[in-house]
Amino acid sequence: MPDLASAVFWLALGKIIVANIILSGDNAVVIAMACRNLSDQHRKPAIIGGSLGAIVLRIIFVFMITWLLSVPYLKLIGGALLIWIGVKLLNEDEGHGDGVKASGNLWGAVWTIIVADAVMSLDNAIAIAAAANNDGVLIMLGLVISIPIIIFGSTLLTSILQRYPVLVVIGGALLGWIGGEVMATDGKPPNALVAPEGTIAAWLEHKIPHAEHVCALAGAVFVVVLGLYLSRRRKPADVVDLAEKKD
Repeated sequence: MPDLASAVFWLALGKIIVANIILSGDNAVVIAMACRNLSDQHRKPAIIGGSLGAIVLRIIFVFMITWLLSVPYLKLIGGALLIWIGVKLLNEDEGHGDGVKASGNLWGAVWTIIVADAVMSLDNAIAIAAAANNDGVLIMLGLVISIPIIIFGSTLLTSILQRYPVLVVIGGALLGWIGGEVMATDGKPPNALVAPEGTIAAWLEHKIPHAEHVCALAGAVFVVVLGLYLSRRRKPADVVDLAEKKD
């Protein structure tokens, strides 16, 4: 049982809360992008469900961190998933304001959030475990206290994305950047300057100068270009479909 009267305990708790808030920025972007087209009735449950899912995943990953880091190609697959999610969110149907598809999209949004959080929570869990010195009580308290902050941040970002749709492209680029960076560090231990030989990260470092940044930029460009291309390609079909319905 931790000593609640100890200044060391409260300083450590403050550190883990601050670390979690900083690391939750990416999660808030995913939640906001996934929920931006939901009706008002379904948006709040999706934001709350996605935020709770992010916290639960982070808790699980913190206590499984040693095993997770030993799984080959985990970050490579996770990064590819994150890039796919970025393209999917950019290509998401904006709807026509009638809310017809809102109910079906609720669980789709929650599932998108959970998959993206699963990818991003691995690196976040590493940082949080280090900040808390692997103290399970501190980790749990810090993450639980951070829940309302993540929910508030996601709600605010959702409103901003609805008001300024161009920011959705920036959000997609951010997901692509993170995805490319995650893929480029597959097999590389946290905070290591050089990746171990035989890993994908080491191979990329030998072949490409500043591989992490190059792959991150490539991921961002790929998501934006493909996402916008697919979105614009589908719009004429949507117009034809609407015209047929009116007839």
